Amino acid sequence: MPKVTLSSFPVSALFGVVKPSGPTSMSIVNDIQQLVARSRLFVDPEKLEKMKGKKLDRRRGKAGREAVKIGQGGTLDPLADGVLVIGVGKGTKKLNEFLNCVKEYQTTCLLGCETDSYDCEGARVRLAPWQHVTREKVEVALPQFTGEIIQVPPIFSALKMDGKPLYEYARKGIPLPRPIEGRKVTVHSLEIVKWLGRDHAFRWPEKQLSSEEKQALETALKSVQEDASINDEPEMASNSQIPTAFVLKMKVSGGTYVRSIVHDLAHSLGSAGHVVTLKRSRQGRFVLDPVEEDDQECVPWEVFEKALSDVGECDEDGWTEWEKNVMQRLNDV
Repeated sequence: MPKVTLSSFPVSALFGVVKPSGPTSMSIVNDIQQLVARSRLFVDPEKLEKMKGKKLDRRRGKAGREAVKIGQGGTLDPLADGVLVIGVGKGTKKLNEFLNCVKEYQTTCLLGCETDSYDCEGARVRLAPWQHVTREKVEVALPQFTGEIIQVPPIFSALKMDGKPLYEYARKGIPLPRPIEGRKVTVHSLEIVKWLGRDHAFRWPEKQLSSEEKQALETALKSVQEDASINDEPEMASNSQIPTAFVLKMKVSGGTYVRSIVHDLAHSLGSAGHVVTLKRSRQGRFVLDPVEEDDQECVPWEVFEKALSDVGECDEDGWTEWEKNVMQRLNDV
């Protein structure tokens, strides 16, 4: 390992973590905080002394919060994996820069089924034909979702309208006070990188909305769109068939909903669709696979996971393995 040339310790910093699919972004931050709060890399000696003897506790982060500030620069859904930017100390003040930066994603769309969350963790809302969709038809449709577009966020999102989250209107059947406001976003590039067809293991969610839940959702939608319908299309084929899937790669501005692009694209094809995989491969300068001179490689989550179980021995300079991994990849603020 090359010698670290950081000016002094402790440091404030930014670094990227490769988030796995499954845990929430906040749980990742809380776990990393347990390590950061006990490291001379980030904590001054006086506060570090107070942390001595306190065991790692991944369920409670209060002690860690008292020792050092930590945050993340753009939440990833539990389903998603990939780049999660972490800020420590004064680095937390730089995290806003990553909310509006250019981001790159890869996502798999599964046709034939629309869900309330627009992804596979939600419940079935509507089934629609998918057999007519070909790769050529998708490629023809992609340009209308490229460039500067107006995107309407999903009704099952945490965005608030008159102080109430949108998902609350949908779940309780409360009419929306007004249509969901579209937002201007930029899709710099959008392409198919793999046509899976039916050669995959993805299936529609088993969870379905009850008739009461469907009625509530339709009530909320019809308050702003009279012809809104969430009924299955009558010509829908048997559920036993394996539906078509394909993988999209996109480079987008901050604030873009990948799930909405997949949902709206499927609608434009006369079908329905939802996200079954989602990977963020770039967030600003932090990337999974560096290709440009200024690209910053991210720290694999396994490095932190291993340290949380056993922090390990220090080297001759007093650094543990996880600290060395972070020092190789951080930006000193």
